[in-house]
Amino acid sequence: MKAIIMAAGKGTRLQEAGNPMPKVLRRANDRPLLDYVFDAMPMIDKKDITVVTGFMSEMVEEYYKDMGCSFQRQGDAAYGTGYAVMCGLENENFNDYHGDILIVCGDAPVIKLSTVEGIIKMHEDEGNKATLLSSDTKLKLPYGRIIRNENGNVIDIREEKDCSEEEKKITELNIGTYVFNADALREGLKMIDCNNAAGEYYLTDVPPAIAQMGEKVNAFITYDDDELVGVNTPDDLALVEKILKSR
Repeated sequence: MKAIIMAAGKGTRLQEAGNPMPKVLRRANDRPLLDYVFDAMPMIDKKDITVVTGFMSEMVEEYYKDMGCSFQRQGDAAYGTGYAVMCGLENENFNDYHGDILIVCGDAPVIKLSTVEGIIKMHEDEGNKATLLSSDTKLKLPYGRIIRNENGNVIDIREEKDCSEEEKKITELNIGTYVFNADALREGLKMIDCNNAAGEYYLTDVPPAIAQMGEKVNAFITYDDDELVGVNTPDDLALVEKILKSR
């Protein structure tokens, strides 16, 4: 298996005057956020991990130059998580590669090794073309809802602003970690567009596109609300530090 880590973000609300820094290098308990993401995927050889960089790419690449992973800079032709993955797939790591790809966010340091193992196992055991990580939670969060058919397979990820009142009652939320078959991922990316309010290519549009191709898509559910926490603000960072210290 190979992996793509999306690590191009600036983290505007985390920026400190006189100390510009990519979001993934912000520290939690004196370690960069990206360190914890690497910790959660020891089953993947570092040479098979591609880190997609953007804001202050050189700083990330310099910090992890001895890690053994590959780097791919995100272009400026488009925006969004889908575009970040398109750029990642341009790395030579994926030349003639037809296996599975784990995709994670570089600013998600609280994802656990056991969860990553669980999503990979489900993907392989069920022969899915796409498997995503979801959370069944009572928290009221503006995350995408997982839409399943009568067989329990995932057929859509509905962003909250597009949900009907009934769909807003769904408690299974998308977290943003995925395993894709490489060929299905490439085909799914061809099917999405950026005709939305943000003008971005969304990776969340790819699993539904793969489902529309008649392929099996499922979601591995975590019941640990801590894994829903991303780092966008100083308060988020403080919460992440607390969670990590408690483990």
